[in-house]
Amino acid sequence: MNKKTVRDIDIKGKRVLMRVDFNVPMQDGKVTDDKRIRASLPTIKYVLNQGVSLILMSHLGRPKGGPDPEFSLRPAADVLSSLLGIPVKMAPAPVGPEVEKMAKELRPGEVLMLENTRFHPGEEKNDLDLARQWAALADVYVNDAFGSAHRAHASTEGVARFLPAVSGFLMEQELEYLGRAVSNPEHPYVAILGGAKISDKISVVETLLSKADKLIIGGGMANTFLAAKGYNMQDSLLETASIEKAKSIMDKSGDKLLLPVDAVIADKFDAEANRQVVDVDKIPLGWRMMDIGPKSVETFRDTLRSAKLIVWNGPMGVFEMSKFAEGTFAIAKILADSGATTVIGGGDSASAVKKAGVAKKMTHVSTGGGASLEFLEGKELPGVAALMDK
Repeated sequence: MNKKTVRDIDIKGKRVLMRVDFNVPMQDGKVTDDKRIRASLPTIKYVLNQGVSLILMSHLGRPKGGPDPEFSLRPAADVLSSLLGIPVKMAPAPVGPEVEKMAKELRPGEVLMLENTRFHPGEEKNDLDLARQWAALADVYVNDAFGSAHRAHASTEGVARFLPAVSGFLMEQELEYLGRAVSNPEHPYVAILGGAKISDKISVVETLLSKADKLIIGGGMANTFLAAKGYNMQDSLLETASIEKAKSIMDKSGDKLLLPVDAVIADKFDAEANRQVVDVDKIPLGWRMMDIGPKSVETFRDTLRSAKLIVWNGPMGVFEMSKFAEGTFAIAKILADSGATTVIGGGDSASAVKKAGVAKKMTHVSTGGGASLEFLEGKELPGVAALMDK
């Protein structure tokens, strides 16, 4: 990684403004999964050990046009406080005179959490006046929010224009492991792509085909490729507008692209639907593909067995419904036992390896779904580009 980290600069006794990713799931005002908060702890603890006054900022959810108690970061601040074993002060707003006063009064070793950055309309517009106000609170900016690095917002890109800007340890780790898949990957390198839509991932498919030895496609994406091969997918989720593109990708990919050979199908899109396993060319009228079948799992296992690097982004089926989760969980377990370097793109894939009980056996589980996808596509992420080079 050619970006400076918080290790590379002197922060002793300074005020540090850190962008974290506390965009965590909530229910009834309680955090239901604190993985992202825990992921930021190494950087937060390192910084506090340098005797700094620490100001944290993050977005949460998609509040509509202003402050909304439902999207307050207070529950996340409370979780952080219990993890650190020290009080975390909570600002009443993302910015303003009260926030400036609290930041100014912050003593070394103390932590202040700003309210949801998206409560200010300038955040998503990358408003430089807002960025300047945030920058005025501190001496140094640390970005440890890989999950938001693909967005050029005031808290991820704007602030970095006004302060010395470096990466935190989580950001460093993400760039290191995902970087292995983009530049100079180990071979044999197998990529797995799933999820619903091919249109979101066409560039990723093309990039991965140019770098990986094999590309396995499952999930709803596979339906469009199978339709492009001439199979009748019946009521399966399909992107008819992408069929021609899928055809041209298959024409160019030779034997690099692997698709399911059988499917777990359902008579309706429902957790209680009737299910059966059929070959992909024998889906009956009124049925739809919901998961990859056992023959597909074995075919993919043979390919994955010899891999030295495996990158996975997107589930193999509708794994949220237990009847249609077997394919996704089987792939997760194959990766866990593969002996390869395994890099899991965030979002649903991260959730799938966790549900399968094998997250700890993966080399790296990314905290950013959209960010990891754009990174794998070869795009420069604005939140990373804004950091100081080594």
